[in-house]
This record gives sequence, C-alpha cells and structure tokens, in this order.
Amino acid sequence: MKIIVLGAGAIGSLYGAKLSKVCDVTLIARQNHADEINKNGLKVTGLENNAYKLRAITKIEKIGDNTLILLTTKMYDSREAVEGIKNLVKKDTIILCLQNGLYSEDIVKDVIGDKCLVLRGISNVGAAFLKPGAVQYNTHDYTVIEKSRISDDLAERFRKCGFECDVSENIKYEEWKKLIINCLINPISVILGKKNMAVADEKLNPLKKLIADECLKVSEKDGIKLDIDFVKMVNEMIKDSGNMSSMQQDIIKGRKTEIDYLNGAVVELGRKYRIKCPVNGGLVMIVKEMEKGGSI
Repeated sequence: MKIIVLGAGAIGSLYGAKLSKVCDVTLIARQNHADEINKNGLKVTGLENNAYKLRAITKIEKIGDNTLILLTTKMYDSREAVEGIKNLVKKDTIILCLQNGLYSEDIVKDVIGDKCLVLRGISNVGAAFLKPGAVQYNTHDYTVIEKSRISDDLAERFRKCGFECDVSENIKYEEWKKLIINCLINPISVILGKKNMAVADEKLNPLKKLIADECLKVSEKDGIKLDIDFVKMVNEMIKDSGNMSSMQQDIIKGRKTEIDYLNGAVVELGRKYRIKCPVNGGLVMIVKEMEKGGSI
C-alpha cells in the first residue's frame, strides 16, 4: 500500500514518518518543509530521536493504485485540499480523515461523492512543528479508525509502526468524545497562554464543567450519550503533559485556529437543537479576538 499524507504539518509529518517504516509514504507539504525533508530527512525529536528518509512534494499530481490518502489538513482547509484531488482518486483509493473537529468526513464526502471510500479517524497523538524538516513527538496515545472492510488492515499497519490503533464500530461516539476533550483543553490553554498541563489546575474545574455540560446536552440530542466525567478525564490525561495544544500553536504563529469546528460546532448544533451554549459561545468569541491579535 502507498500512503500520501495530505497536509503534512506536525501531526501529518509524524504519522507519515512512522508509517514509512511499513509503507511507501509521500508527504504533501509546504515548499520549505518539503525541501528540507528531501535534503536531510524528517527529524523527529521528543519521545524519540530519529531522522526518516521519505519523499516530500508540494502537490499531488497522480494517485496510484491501492493508495491511502491520510488527510491531516486543518478542517477549514479540507474542502480546498480535496477539490484538488477529486479527479485523481480511483475506486480503490481510501481517504482517512485524521483531523480535529466534528464530522470532517462529511466535507470530504460532499466533494468526493462515491468515487472512493472515505473514513474518519481519531488521533490522540500530540506533536509540534519545530521548523522545516523537524517535528517534536510529544504524546504517545491511541488512534481510532472507523470500521470498514479495510480498517483492520489499516489498523495493523499503524500498530506495526508503533501507534496504538483500534477500529471503532461507533466512530460518531469517538468523534464526540475527542471533540469534548478538545473543547476543554484548546480554548483554555489559549487563554492561559500555557501548555496543556496548566489546564489541569483544579481551580479551573468549574469552567471545564460548564463547557462539558453544554457539550453533553448537544451530543445527546445529536444521538450520542457519553457517560463520562470529562473534567476528571481531562485533568488526569494532561496533568503531566508537556504538549501544547494545536490551537495554542496556531495563536503563537498568528494563524487561524479551528475554534469554529470545536466549540463553535457545539454552538451551531446547539442552535439547531434549541440548546443554549453561552459558555462555548463566549470561548469562541474570545479565541477569535485573540486570532486577530486582540487582548482579553
């Protein structure tokens, strides 16, 4: 199987590097990142210290037989990225959407239609983009792939290169679970201007509970009931984490965040189901102001 990583930032580069142990991998990356990888390899530090030799280009010109497209762009870039390959995909192409946000696979399906199989994946792996040609591997956690005829084979390939990987028969449950975790960690880490472990401070528990309670009301209306204490789960998950949320990384670099697809998605679905989400709505407003360089 050949793999093309479409959107090789921190997470995409990390997955591509490790999957290159078991597959022929090509990264689709920005020019300076691609140039450095082709010249010196992709350096991965943090939980490991390795350099991986793999191919990096800036645009997909052709998709071969039996190719997995690992879509790791920001969710707001999904449509444009997939529009660029919709006439290249084949019947045996598989697109695995490994992104933050709710229902990213629906955007891809809207563009691709029935031309190929589109699957959703959930990543709990943490990484940071250090500089062109170098990423930092911060958190080793599990990856989940939506159940399909090919998913067991994909999961086994992920395991062989060092990722914990499972196949889920209820990917919508996994999407909501990851979404709520992100809704707690990402905006609070941005407001604090600190790494994820700072969000575990118990003084922030009332705020985290308000966020989670709104999310849980909306998820239940959306058909997913999660009997999880998200405040306790998140605190335990990140209390020793040196990882920096992707949203915090975006703010530092002056880039647009995915707030519209995290807390913003909860607010939008809340409107659909007539559930008020003032706390999540307030966080969206704050983060958007910070995107513009505003203060709080």
